Amino acid sequence: MSTTPAGSRIPSQLVLMLVLTFTTGIIDAVGYLGLDRVFIANMTGNVVILGMALAGGDDLPVAGPLLALGAFFAGALLGGRLTNAAPRDWARASTVAFAVTGTVATVLGVAAMIEPPVEGTPWGFTVTGVLAVAMGLQAAAARRIAVKDVTTVVVTSTLTGLAADSRLAQGSGENWARRLLAVALILAGAAVGAVLLKLAGSAGVGLGMLVAGVGSLAVTVVGHVRHG
Repeated sequence: MSTTPAGSRIPSQLVLMLVLTFTTGIIDAVGYLGLDRVFIANMTGNVVILGMALAGGDDLPVAGPLLALGAFFAGALLGGRLTNAAPRDWARASTVAFAVTGTVATVLGVAAMIEPPVEGTPWGFTVTGVLAVAMGLQAAAARRIAVKDVTTVVVTSTLTGLAADSRLAQGSGENWARRLLAVALILAGAAVGAVLLKLAGSAGVGLGMLVAGVGSLAVTVVGHVRHG
């Protein structure tokens, strides 16, 4: 563990979790647009898609969202096993979790650029499942670090807090900047992922995962050096 005073740790950890939020936006964009409308990190979206598909929604996927849900759950379970015994701060277990996530995304990205995954194929399902495991692992590790209002994978609760605690709602307005940044960065990440797909075509899925993976590995290195 780092001996840096707690007050100086919080801002840097916030920045690191915000970077992971940005990479999550990229991952979800390439998953949804390139892997048959599957969210790799945002499980709320998969639950909604799956519910509509099971009710007979036109041309909505079932296998992809179901696979992503199960894989994400398994990854979060592994992340909990890895980090629950660690302090609620960046620990060696955090470094391992984020390193695995970044490595998986990077390796899959390179592989997917060589052989672009096609939706509904064994390779497409493999990419979806393995990457969803990695994102579940990231989510569990980020949850253990517990940077307030920044989960790296969802923004619904962040938006709720931004609105409900705002001065317009007669709240204190506490943490409005980080909440707004979290929403903006996942939005920006999704836009980057969409642009990569538009520019690179089918190889954009792999390129997006590669960019996100490198970003995650950079967070891992910086976090370990400062707090590990």
